[in-house]
Amino acid sequence: MLLRQFARLWTMASFSTKKARKRKRLKKSKLKSLSKKSSFVLTLVITTTITVYVTLKIFLGKRFKVRATVTFRGRQMEHTYLGRELLKKLAEELSDIADVETSPKMEARTMFTIFAPKSNK
Repeated sequence: MLLRQFARLWTMASFSTKKARKRKRLKKSKLKSLSKKSSFVLTLVITTTITVYVTLKIFLGKRFKVRATVTFRGRQMEHTYLGRELLKKLAEELSDIADVETSPKMEARTMFTIFAPKSNK
């Protein structure tokens, strides 16, 4: 009787350690989603658009996800459509190397969109 109980405990312990090892191995092999952030201020759009475009292109070339944000201050909140147009234009320019994961969304005083590198299928 005692031997049977010991065998049952031993098999349960080995089962749980095997399960823990498998979970650890899967966790290591899982690809981590790396992301970068790039932001605009609506009044500085002309000068920063070029530099942000270049940095986004570099990040996407290195297979990072990129979150582009536009920050609105004060009365700029009345003209959020300008930020939406800016992010849509950016999406069109990056369409050859990136997919739009989320369309422009408003969150408090910032509008953002997320770009993911195109898959190599």
